[in-house]
Amino acid sequence: MKKEYFVIFLIMVTEVLGFSLILPFLPFFAQDLGANPLLIGLLFASFSFFQFFSAPIMGRLSDRYGRKPLLIISQLSTFVGFIVLGYANVLWMLFLSRIIDGMFGSNFTIAQAYLSDISSKKDRSKAFGISGAAFGVGFLIGPGVGGWLAQYSYSLPSFLAAGVVLVSIALTYFLLPETVKQKKDIKLGWDVLQLKQFTRYFSNKRISTRMWAFSMYLLSLFIFMSMIALYAERQLGLGAAGIGLTLTFIGLNSIIIRGVLLSKLIDFFGEMRLHYLGAVAMIIGLGSCVVITEFWMFMVSIAVFSFGSGVLRPVMMGGISRQVSHREQGAIMGVTNSMGSVMQIMGPLAGGFMIQYFFPGSVALLAAGVMCVGLILILNGKKSGS
Repeated sequence: MKKEYFVIFLIMVTEVLGFSLILPFLPFFAQDLGANPLLIGLLFASFSFFQFFSAPIMGRLSDRYGRKPLLIISQLSTFVGFIVLGYANVLWMLFLSRIIDGMFGSNFTIAQAYLSDISSKKDRSKAFGISGAAFGVGFLIGPGVGGWLAQYSYSLPSFLAAGVVLVSIALTYFLLPETVKQKKDIKLGWDVLQLKQFTRYFSNKRISTRMWAFSMYLLSLFIFMSMIALYAERQLGLGAAGIGLTLTFIGLNSIIIRGVLLSKLIDFFGEMRLHYLGAVAMIIGLGSCVVITEFWMFMVSIAVFSFGSGVLRPVMMGGISRQVSHREQGAIMGVTNSMGSVMQIMGPLAGGFMIQYFFPGSVALLAAGVMCVGLILILNGKKSGS
């Protein structure tokens, strides 16, 4: 493995580790400062809203000024966000911490551009697998540690996350060579948000059915995952430590499913059947969360849900990718990433609304309902030959 691959892997791990450290306790922190579930949903959505605009801009700026300086700027933004979170004692400081990170903290976007720079076209897909592995490793460690530390103080995991980002900055500064040798002239306009690509792909029925199905999968995922802490607290009496362990369990499942089982499952079932199996597993896992009352039941439901989610994302992405030529891979991936950002805004708001005005399990019920729509679209796509 090239040294640069290993360094980027470590940078991505620290990025995920930093965020996952705060994930188990952030809803409880906001709740203690007077936020209701709808405001907590807005807190999560605020990061995604600013990231939706900043990620493509930061990526484009890195084409002009280089990956390394923009990566350091984005990491410094994340560092400042965690420091603000560590000192927060009023609700607006929590919002400020997430907005600061969302505005400039596009670490993953720039890191993926760096991977593209150092990889041949033949090896690019394998190189991008580094980001998936880094996410799994970071998510395996962070939530459990963050949830445990939050029992003593919300500041502890916040400052630890900031320290982790400092390590990432040091790795970038000392070990990562610049890959942009020739600076490119860039223009920043509305086209950076890929509005033309949105129109183009969503007007093509063969592609749009798959895109809408993937959007429903993402919306279902973000509705439930953004509110899993508040759901588990109200329905099962779990605190930050219990949520941390649950998220660690999900991370472990993701590593096993995507890193060990996926290729075998594709060979055995075929990708189309895995679409059905994954969607049905998500619906069953989420639907059962509506009525469960015991922790062991919750873990069984989460295992079924995380299996479905673990197999569904890669096969759906693969299906979308095959609908366009190799020359359009960057464009179609850019549109799917943007759809992910949109769903990451809508999901927490919808989930917060459900818990605010209905019963705890209603957030799982809504997520299951959205995934049912996704399954119908998958079936419709099969019938239409897309």
